[in-house]
Parts: sequence; structure tokens; C-alpha cells
Amino acid sequence: MSGKQPVESPNWNDMPYRMKHRRMWAFGAVLTALLLVLTACSADNAGASYSRTVTIAVDAPLTGPLAPMGKGIANSVELAVRQANRTQEVPGITFKTTTLDDGGEPSRGKANAERAVGASDVIGMVGPLNSGVALFMQETLDRAHLTLVSPANTNPTLTLGPDWLSGEKVRRYPSYFRTVTTDASQGPFAAQFAYEGLGKKRVFVVADDEPYGKGLAATFSTEFIRQGGTVAGRENISPGEQNLGAITAEIAASNPDLVFFGGLYPECSMLSKLLKTVTRTDIPVMGGDAIDDPAYIKEAGKAAEGDYATSVGVPTDILSSARFFVSSYKIAAYKTPPGTYGAYAYDSAWAIVQGVKGAVANNSGRLPSNPRLAVTDAMQSVTFSGVTGPVSFDRYGDSTDKQLTVYVVREGKWTPLRTGSYVN
Repeated sequence: MSGKQPVESPNWNDMPYRMKHRRMWAFGAVLTALLLVLTACSADNAGASYSRTVTIAVDAPLTGPLAPMGKGIANSVELAVRQANRTQEVPGITFKTTTLDDGGEPSRGKANAERAVGASDVIGMVGPLNSGVALFMQETLDRAHLTLVSPANTNPTLTLGPDWLSGEKVRRYPSYFRTVTTDASQGPFAAQFAYEGLGKKRVFVVADDEPYGKGLAATFSTEFIRQGGTVAGRENISPGEQNLGAITAEIAASNPDLVFFGGLYPECSMLSKLLKTVTRTDIPVMGGDAIDDPAYIKEAGKAAEGDYATSVGVPTDILSSARFFVSSYKIAAYKTPPGTYGAYAYDSAWAIVQGVKGAVANNSGRLPSNPRLAVTDAMQSVTFSGVTGPVSFDRYGDSTDKQLTVYVVREGKWTPLRTGSYVN
């Protein structure tokens, strides 16, 4: 035998031992059950996702002569929202759209801004088409920290303040952004092309009384004169003006080799038609992005042949980045084409989506208690590869993309001639 004591086996008939064993078994069972419950609760919490629905409002003319442009903007925003939801671009966030008709009128645009501010689910706004409408919307939206991104406004005052021409640039409304370049570039770009590219030395300038038209005509005229050209005459008209007979006679008498029009396509198409059918001159007409639309050619008819327009960006049909947008728009079978600003409207909506994404990322995966302010703050850092190319904003809220294209009407279609940027 060894010196070790034998291990005593438990006496299963010993009552105190059995009771202790049962208690330990019961405690273990309870502990196991508790752990299972806690594990299940943890799994439920992990699986429960944050969910919030927000709205991107659209302000555009859906009635009146500018409706084709406005509907192209609205349709394009809808496409962007569909894509954001389909790909769950912002986890936990579902986007909706609501469209508000401003009819191209500043007072209606302001009313739409107030309506958007009053709707708590509206997180941002795309629009408007007209710079003059935007001037009436900015203050209302900025007070509420509601982001406004325009796919079409080109008047520099909206971002640089009223004294930008004198060199004093002031950003008054931090909630305002745009995805297109401005007339600080477009007007001079058009003037350079007219003088150097077309060899035009004498121009007659007509502008409407809206901020866009006056601003574009002013920047064009300044650069055209700087190039060495002559402004043979100037005239202003009211938006919607129908009686242009006297102006066409004055234009013909001044013998220019180009007419530059600062304004929208309804009046410009009428001017071109009168010049060539009534006054019977062959003077070409040139305008900005607001005449770069199939509706201009439809209204002017054969008189539009040989007319010119400068427009923002690069033609979408030659941009590889725009193929998805072009095909998606076609598949959606909208009755109205996207027009000049459709691709920019898509990118404007996507910029807001990215602003929401940034606000959510900065707040542990949820929108903060003041989501509008958070989105506006996040917008300044937004950068992405968009339909129209790289999208980002400078410190004034202007697009960093300064590309422009000159078009000419050939065989009843706007045909691109040259793409580039204004070089001072």
C-alpha cells in the first residue's frame, strides 16, 4: 500500500450532499438561461437598424414657358433619389421627393421656400432654375439652415454678393450651393469665342431685366470690349416681352455682325425669328445656357439655324460619367427630356444625399437633433464623382468645375463646337 489516503467516494445516500448538489444544478440552470436571454437581447439590438425618412424638395417651373426645363430638373432629382434608396447610399435613411412649382416667378419661389422650411421632413432642396427666383429664396432657407443646391443658377451675386465685380466677395448665405459654373466665366467665355473663334468685331447686346440676363450681358460686353470688339448698341426688354419689332429694326440699322442676348429662350427665339423673317437679316444670335434647349429651336424654327449658345459643362452624350444617367433617364420613359440642367439636377440631389451621409457619419450613424444644420455643415466637404464629372464646392459654395461648351444650331439640333474654360 502507498502512503496516500484513498479518495472517499461521495455518499449518494447522504441527504445534505444531495441538497447541495441540487442547489448547484439549479443555480447553473438559471445562470445558463439568463445568459441565453442576454445573448438574444444583444442579437436583437444588433439587428435593429436605425430608420428615418427624409425629403428632398425640388423648386422649378412646372408650368409656363419654362416648364420643359423645370420638368427635366424634377425628373432627374427623382432618378437620383431612386438610386440612393436602391443602393442604400445612407444606411438607415430613406429619401423621398416633393416638387414645388414656381412658374419662374420670384414670389412663388419664396412661398415654396417657406413651405419647405415648414415641412420638418425636408432635409434639403434642389433648384431653382432662375437666378432671379433664387434671390428671393436664399434668405428664408438660410435662416432655417436648409440647404439649397441649384443645378442652373449662374448669376455670381448669389454666392459672391452684390459687389463681386469690384472685387469685394462676400458669401451671405452659407446654405446655398450650385453645381454649375457662373456668368463670371460664361459671359467672358462667350465673348472670347465670338471675337476670336468666330471673328465677330461688332455686336448688338439685348438683355432682359432679370438678374440672370443682365448679369450675363454685362460680363459678355465687358470682355468683348476688352478683346477689342465694339458694342454697336444695347437694349433691355421685359421678361415675356412680345413686341420686339422696334428692337429688330434698331439692330438692323446698327449693322452688327452678331447679336448677343442675355435672357431666356422664349424671348430670344422670338428675336431670332423676327430678325431673319421680318427684318430679313442673316445676323446670327448668340445667348447663354438658358437658350440651350430644344424648345429654342422649336420656337424659332428655321431661323435658329446658325445661332449660338454657350452652356455649362461638357455635353452629357460624350461624358463617360453620364452614361448611367442617360440610360436610366431613357429607361424611366419620362415624357420630358432632361434638358440642359437634368444631369446637374441629378448631381445636385446626390450632393444633398452625400451631405446627409456626412451628417449621419458624424453622429454615430444617426441624424442629429438639428439635421438641417448638420447637413449644411457637411455640404462644404462634399466631394464625389458625379454624372457631370467631379463635384465639389469652393468656399463660396460655387462649383469647382468651370467647364463650358459652345453650341451651334445645325440641321435643327444644338451641336457642340468647343469645350473649355475661360482664361483671363
